[in-house]
Amino acid sequence: MAPPIGPIDVWVFDLDNTLYDVPEALHREIDRRMAGFVGEYLGVGPEDARRIQKCYFRRFGLTLRGLMVRHGLDPAEFERSMAGLDIAAIHPTAGLAEAVAALPGRKIVFTNAFAAHAQAVLDHLSMNALFEAVHDISEMGYRPKPAIESYRDLCVRYDIDPRRSAMVDDIPHNLAPAAELGMTTVWRRSAAAWARDTAAGPFIHHAVDDIAAWLGGGAAG
Repeated sequence: MAPPIGPIDVWVFDLDNTLYDVPEALHREIDRRMAGFVGEYLGVGPEDARRIQKCYFRRFGLTLRGLMVRHGLDPAEFERSMAGLDIAAIHPTAGLAEAVAALPGRKIVFTNAFAAHAQAVLDHLSMNALFEAVHDISEMGYRPKPAIESYRDLCVRYDIDPRRSAMVDDIPHNLAPAAELGMTTVWRRSAAAWARDTAAGPFIHHAVDDIAAWLGGGAAG
């Protein structure tokens, strides 16, 4: 593992399975809604809908992006179908809000989710006030991580010097563009199926299981 990181002006955090663990009930609801939407939108049965959903997630980074590119979907239609997810089962990670609050510098959420979902989760976790902004999928022009253009746009929009910033994400390949731009990268390991990545390589500077414990141990310098 890399040594403690140097001075950081901006901390960029992913949301799902980074600032909280996605409970199984929520994962099932998201999966069910996505498959239902794909089936209805494309007029296919449940088996084909699920196959297409997973294929587009792997190929395009998001099922939404695949539907936009291949079928001309209006993303607002997809957003409406995913609104109002039941987040009651989400529990805060012990000590994480306090550890993030204690970090020197600015903090931004960078997520492939929609802002409404991100804001609802952050409110639920009592963490909304900790972050300067939520840079969501619509702000990315619907180019999900790991499209490097979205990382460049993030840096321009918020005047981020990548060499003095750190990015924390649960999906290893989402950290490769960050490292390419000069960011310090932190992989938050999780048990989520989509977060497993055997290609994790030198672009991972720090790999941690518990962000709060890592930050509390002086990792932020």
